[in-house]
Amino acid sequence: MNELTVMPPAGGPPRAGRRLQQLGVRKQLMLFLCAVTLLTLGLVWGLITFWLEPMYHRNIRRSLQGKAAAVAAMIDQSSAPISTRTFRGLEINEKFWAEFLQAASDGRLPLDNCCLDISDATLNNVRCLEGLYPCILHESVSSFSGHVKINVDTPEIVQLRGQVFTQGQVAETVSSGGNMQMVVGRLTADGQYAVIVSTSLAQIDTAADVLGSVLAPVALLLFALNLLAALLFSRWFTQPVRRLSDGARQMAAGNYDVQVQVDRQDELGLLAQEFNRMAREVQRSARLEKEILANVSHDLRTPLTLIKGYAETVRDLTGEDETRRTEQCNIIVDETDRLSALVNSVMELSKVQSGTEKPNLVDFDMSELCFEVAGRYDAVCDRNGWTLRLEADRACPVRADPAMMERVLHNLLGNATHHMGPDGVFILRAIPLAGSCRVEVEDHGPGIPPEDLPYIFDRYYRARSDAGKAGTGLGLSITKAILQQHGFAFGVDSTLGKGSVFWFEMKDTRARAGH
Repeated sequence: MNELTVMPPAGGPPRAGRRLQQLGVRKQLMLFLCAVTLLTLGLVWGLITFWLEPMYHRNIRRSLQGKAAAVAAMIDQSSAPISTRTFRGLEINEKFWAEFLQAASDGRLPLDNCCLDISDATLNNVRCLEGLYPCILHESVSSFSGHVKINVDTPEIVQLRGQVFTQGQVAETVSSGGNMQMVVGRLTADGQYAVIVSTSLAQIDTAADVLGSVLAPVALLLFALNLLAALLFSRWFTQPVRRLSDGARQMAAGNYDVQVQVDRQDELGLLAQEFNRMAREVQRSARLEKEILANVSHDLRTPLTLIKGYAETVRDLTGEDETRRTEQCNIIVDETDRLSALVNSVMELSKVQSGTEKPNLVDFDMSELCFEVAGRYDAVCDRNGWTLRLEADRACPVRADPAMMERVLHNLLGNATHHMGPDGVFILRAIPLAGSCRVEVEDHGPGIPPEDLPYIFDRYYRARSDAGKAGTGLGLSITKAILQQHGFAFGVDSTLGKGSVFWFEMKDTRARAGH
């Protein structure tokens, strides 16, 4: 029978990862902190069980080697032998031994809690300094008088002396009766004496036993405390996330007035600030959409009402009166044109904002385009007694979509004609700058209130403040969308009672080529 193997989707997370992702952030944090706690406890247990004793033995061995080297160096530096074997026995250099004891007492030879054995080539003891009790190397027997008799030539120490004279050094652990000692030995430079230093290892065994016995309850206590800390930390850490989630649900339900409390200065606080900014922008966009729908509906209703009314009048009353019929039909045609212009503007705004209409970037002279567009306003200016002043006498090479830029100029010039000042003058400028070209359209109209300036390109401004004037009221919104598609800076400067200057800046092809 053929077996069917089901493979996970390519690039998808493993099953364990998917299960972990299904948990909430708070549970993931608690799981992570508990895992870190268990890992830490495991490392401590491994340290106590496997690494503590070898590390301790290594440090003790290194310390004993240093002490043995210091004693051997002191013997080597002695001007006279420290002992002499004669037919009478052993003669000790008491002066050397007094200096040696003085060095041990003042810390120059740190031999506390150590057993020191010095022997000669006969493997017999020369001198010993016993700081351990009991000592495996030297047998010690207490008498009733309180004196302690030490056997300095036990088989164990004699064997170690032989190893030192044979091998030159020794480093090993000896044990007897449950006691353990670390032993280190070495020869003097002339090879006449063996120096053996040892110390007890009972402390490390006791410490390991104590730590091992208390590890389980301490680990349980630490795990409980860390679990509580993880619970509190995860609750504190995820609180801003829960606020953001609640705010997102409220926005999805249509409440765009929601604002998340910001009481942190970290990345989560920054995220909350960005969420609040997004909520304000969404609220403003929703309000703008409602205003646009209301204003477009109003503008659609007015021509439709007029068209219907005059069409009914022509049909019922003035069908025989050619003059009145012609006048009323002209009104119907005008209102139809107005209605078509409004629908076309709405469609154009939708195309530009949605990105359906992409700019076709080419290199051209903006001054020439301004000259061509300004020429199309000659008839309008002659009919209304206006003056369009063109200030574009220097070349302004730019890279943009000429058709879109022509629409921008028409929108800004048309906006200026709707806010014409008493002098009947409006100005079109093309100013070459370092690395850019600045285009300005200036009017001498009533100006824009300061509170409206930040929103003049977003709001359905004409319908709100200029009801009854010609135009669709969407020109500035279309202008904004086109300039944003090109990545051009734009804005407006206005003074009440003096007029407004709408401007945008385009990239200069010469500056780009220089880079």
